[in-house]
Amino acid sequence: MHSLQIQLHPLPGHPTWPSPANQRGRCGMCNLRNGLISLEISLRLNYALHVTGHTAVAPVSTTLYDSSGYFQKYKEFEKSVRVEEIDGMKVVKNLAVKMEEMFRRKAEATRRLVEAAEEAHHQHEENPDLQYEYFNAVLINEVDEEGNNVELGGEFLLEPNYHFNNLSVNLSLSVVQVPTNMYNKDPDIVNGVYWSEALNKVFVDNYERDPTLIWQYFGSAKGFFRQYPGVKWHPDEHGVIGFDCRNRKWYIQAATSPKDVVILVDVSGSMKGLRLTIARQTVSSILDTLGDDDFFNIIAYNQEIHYVEPCLNGTLVRADRTNKDHFREHLDKLFAKGIGLLGEALTEAFMILSDFNQTGRGSVCSQAIMLVTDGATEMYDDVFEKYNWPERKVRLFPYLIGRESAFADNLKWMACANKGYFSQISTLADVQENVMRYLHVMSRPKVIDHEHDTVWTEAYLNDKSGPTLTTTVAMPVFSTKNETKNQGILLGVVGTDIPLQELMKLIPKHMLGIHGYVFAITNNGYILIHPDLRPLYQEGQKRRKPNYSSVDLSEVEWEDKDGILRNAMVNRRTGTFSMEVKKTVDRGRRVLKMHNDYYYTDIKGTPFSVGVALSRGHGKYFFRGNVSLEAGLRDLEQPDVALADEWTYCNIEEEHEHRHLTQIQAIKLFMTGRRPHLKCDRELIQEVLFDAVVTAPLEAYWTGLALNKSENSDKGVEIAFLGTRTGLSRTNLFVPVDQDFLTAEDKEGVFNADHFPLWYKRAAEQVPGTFVYSIPFSTGMQNIMESVGIQMKLEYFQKKFWTACRQVTTHQVSQQFFIQKSRGKTMMVPCDTEYPAFVSERTIKETTGNIECDGCIRSFVIQQIPSSNLFMVVVDNKCDCSSNHILLIYSYTLDSFEHNESLKCERLKYQKDRKKPESCHPFHPEENAMECGSATRFSGPLAAALLPLITATISR
Repeated sequence: MHSLQIQLHPLPGHPTWPSPANQRGRCGMCNLRNGLISLEISLRLNYALHVTGHTAVAPVSTTLYDSSGYFQKYKEFEKSVRVEEIDGMKVVKNLAVKMEEMFRRKAEATRRLVEAAEEAHHQHEENPDLQYEYFNAVLINEVDEEGNNVELGGEFLLEPNYHFNNLSVNLSLSVVQVPTNMYNKDPDIVNGVYWSEALNKVFVDNYERDPTLIWQYFGSAKGFFRQYPGVKWHPDEHGVIGFDCRNRKWYIQAATSPKDVVILVDVSGSMKGLRLTIARQTVSSILDTLGDDDFFNIIAYNQEIHYVEPCLNGTLVRADRTNKDHFREHLDKLFAKGIGLLGEALTEAFMILSDFNQTGRGSVCSQAIMLVTDGATEMYDDVFEKYNWPERKVRLFPYLIGRESAFADNLKWMACANKGYFSQISTLADVQENVMRYLHVMSRPKVIDHEHDTVWTEAYLNDKSGPTLTTTVAMPVFSTKNETKNQGILLGVVGTDIPLQELMKLIPKHMLGIHGYVFAITNNGYILIHPDLRPLYQEGQKRRKPNYSSVDLSEVEWEDKDGILRNAMVNRRTGTFSMEVKKTVDRGRRVLKMHNDYYYTDIKGTPFSVGVALSRGHGKYFFRGNVSLEAGLRDLEQPDVALADEWTYCNIEEEHEHRHLTQIQAIKLFMTGRRPHLKCDRELIQEVLFDAVVTAPLEAYWTGLALNKSENSDKGVEIAFLGTRTGLSRTNLFVPVDQDFLTAEDKEGVFNADHFPLWYKRAAEQVPGTFVYSIPFSTGMQNIMESVGIQMKLEYFQKKFWTACRQVTTHQVSQQFFIQKSRGKTMMVPCDTEYPAFVSERTIKETTGNIECDGCIRSFVIQQIPSSNLFMVVVDNKCDCSSNHILLIYSYTLDSFEHNESLKCERLKYQKDRKKPESCHPFHPEENAMECGSATRFSGPLAAALLPLITATISR
């Protein structure tokens, strides 16, 4: 059964019902209006209070207000009520301090893991014969055919835990995951697992210190992944777990410094068949290891130089997901023919890196050339001497494709002479592990410097948590043994996940107004939090939107055409900005026009900046009142009262002992002094207590209506509801219904972490003194302190409607289908996305027209229905147009045009402002460059040729 929601936007001053406009003889419209006005009164939407500027708004109907006691209750507290203008800069600075503190606690937990890991490894002596049974994440609680625990399995206690998304976890122990392509009992794995057991104690201690922590982990350079709390992992339908911690952004960012990379791919005739397939996979795996702070390009070579993306000739692009996916598509177009002239390709690569570095637009840190080939006939020392020696600022990483080793000596010499690493890849299964080796070489300078840089990732979906948007704080773990110091051995990376929902809990939503919001971005301008960041195609589904983790602020605050707001925040400035904006609500179906003021500052200790957007008018003021604690707590505990689930009145997550409390229980314990250590927002609580007291008469009034059967037996009303700016709501069910409204599942209809309910927003923008009608369910409201409404059976509304319109044939339409033709941009350009926006033009009170169907002309009239967001369509019935549909949508056809390829290319080249990471470790004078690959031994002459070069360079 369909339902209709109606909400009221109250009229300033003492309201009166609008008189019908001049009907010019159209009795159908007159009857309809009279019927609707009669209907409005019978619905008894009899109270509302809000603030517009500095004005407290009186009731809709004094008689009805008095009967409920609501107006009288408000008058009791009127003298204590005041209106304050919101200081946006103060709000954003206070919020930044809270976020800084929250991030600092997570970083400290991560640092404790680093210290414990390095100490445990320092005390450990490697033993190639070590036998050690550990809890394998895939094998725990698995049994064989005889019912015995399998090896590396064992009985592992798991219990569901609400804090970890109701997953079954073990809060005392961690588990170890090993990639499918690696041997569970490899000596390197076993030794690493053994000494890293010391982290269990620190995992538990961190969680006890900060109960808001979720997943903590250690990703080993050897490939295994230790995760706390312990949880069982399940392979996919093919029995495979593709997860390799060394491929994750948090690992790569923590392990290496930002880098500029040129990938050279040999496409000469000898690379045909499987070799070219392996080469493509190798390049793709290299791309996996590049992050948003890196820059790259790919060049294919035979007797000529071929840029994989021709328009990016001679430059590098940021290694964001969009660009990497773009290049992957081009890899399939590579084919092998001709001969390979490696010297020309190396020369091109060195020149690109040199020129791009001088522009200052890249990483301005490490540089590398990745060479994917099946051989090199010479060593090209003349090229290196011209472009890279003696400083050797560019590292060279050759990947020899295939089983043949005829050219291995030349390639390894090139790697060692240029501070790189040589690897041979014979099969597709060898690709992943061999590609990863270059990361350890790139990390050597950081390890020798012993710089534990703290890194933070962009927002990404963590499947273990819901999926929910998450950021990770990570730090590298180094070997501190004296005998390996100049080798710069990276042991791995530790990390801690931070659900962005934790940031949302810090937001003072009651101070932001109905349309206000908080947003945060990374140093690259990518959104960390923003109400318009929606990573999934549909709520509750797992299908992700492409590139959801690299949505730039300019894509959602698109009215900032010159990037003033974005660039100021990227560069970590503090300031303000204003602009006219159009914001969509109701999943993009409706557009609101408003003027926003933005306030922004940086979050110290992180690469993030935070901003607050306040809409002018009702969004700039705050309504304050004061009531006694006893009265406030009494009325807050009434059965018809609820508080916003995702708002933080009291932080009940920080202490284990408080997690069983509801928000109302926590408020009561805090305000009565029985739990003084609870962290609560006293200001918000005082306001919600005021709302509870002032709205308390509604419970008795609604109850009286429900009991008065003679008045309400046929009214069709199912639910009456009220919402206030403090997240308090009151509801009353007049009849038993399958409630699909004002429940947690109705994301648009309740107070959420980042927005007010849709019905609240819509009523706020409605003409004062009028109603918002929504079908089947959604409701709306201004800097309104409260919004009120009812839900009724649609059949009842239709009955009233037809009673008022018996004399004519009519159609009723909701406002979103009366469209003002957009006269903006008339031609799309590549990469643009356009959405239809339906806007009601309220200044047009009436319009007329004709419809031709089957040779008959049929006239129609469209008029606004007073006191509502509805329009009425009256159509004469002299023609039979049953096979035709009235179409009220204006449309136009875009002129056909060809996509401008040069414009597409310019968009690929265009780079928005970004803030480079402050830490950079490109090389170190104590680095041991002889650790440059071990797939093959040097021949005597080649070793003799290399040794003087290495020795001379080290001496510098």
